[in-house]
Amino acid sequence: MQKIGIIGAGAWGTALAQCMAGGGMDVLIWAREPEVAESINTKHENELFIPGVPLNPAIEATTSMSKTADCDTILIVTPAQHVRSTLESLKGDIAEHKPIVICSKGIEIDTGLLMSQVAKEEVPNATIAILTGPTFAAEIARGMPSAVTIAAKDKDVAQEIREGLASKHLRPYITDDLIGTEIGGAVKNVIAIACGIAVGRGLGESARAALMTRGLAEMGRLASAMGARKETLMGMCGVGDLMLTCSSMQSRNYSLGVELGQGKSLEDIMEARKGKAVTEGVHTAAALKTMARKHAVDMPICEIVHKAVGEGIPIEDCIAELLDRPLRPEMR
Repeated sequence: MQKIGIIGAGAWGTALAQCMAGGGMDVLIWAREPEVAESINTKHENELFIPGVPLNPAIEATTSMSKTADCDTILIVTPAQHVRSTLESLKGDIAEHKPIVICSKGIEIDTGLLMSQVAKEEVPNATIAILTGPTFAAEIARGMPSAVTIAAKDKDVAQEIREGLASKHLRPYITDDLIGTEIGGAVKNVIAIACGIAVGRGLGESARAALMTRGLAEMGRLASAMGARKETLMGMCGVGDLMLTCSSMQSRNYSLGVELGQGKSLEDIMEARKGKAVTEGVHTAAALKTMARKHAVDMPICEIVHKAVGEGIPIEDCIAELLDRPLRPEMR
């Protein structure tokens, strides 16, 4: 694995390019915006999505997706709702068994499928892996320490990805539980919105701790219902990502929740972020409502978040509904 193709030159895609280039890989990153490709190639900086971070001069940017598809391994780092269309554009250029690493966290709204399931439909002959974990792009791009989870059924592929990504600053851990890994990465965004609402509303740190803990229980119930392992969620892809995303204003989902809790409208918040960042939890909340019902799983926090961001139910009513739920044993 020498030539790495990265589809998506947003903040996270750029940070991954920085990691791979620092490890001696040849990195080609696809940018939708020509000005982003030019900024990376001429100024060695992604001025639009991750300004102020000097990039490794070895990173090459392109606006040709098919050129990126020629690489040995491809990382998909587009927003979750665009993963299918991205793979559709690529599949004519994807060789059999080529490793495709999905780095997007979410659930497809129209189908209720996880990203690995979407990939299996679009590129069935590829080897699918998932890369996720508690990371903020700017910190990773600057070489600050963290750890991630790599999930793949093919252990050799997982090992190759780990070797290409690992450094003294970034520690990748391997699992074969794709479903559990993806559930952690997707659900935590919705729980982060709930935590942000609580803090923005002035409900205190104790409320946030309770939401994180019960949110982890919701993740576990869904994972079990879908045949994944609950213990997977005790790693970077579950507890790790949940802790980070629910506790920092760097998190797009948590900060959106804070603004909602403070009384701002969803429309105004999303308009201010347009073209700059995608807040996946808003989309994932809707998909989780469908997925929870399909698998007969109780996910009250996720359902309440959907009511707040998807159905326009007033925040106070959502909080009251959650607090009025009947008491139950903790381990359920």
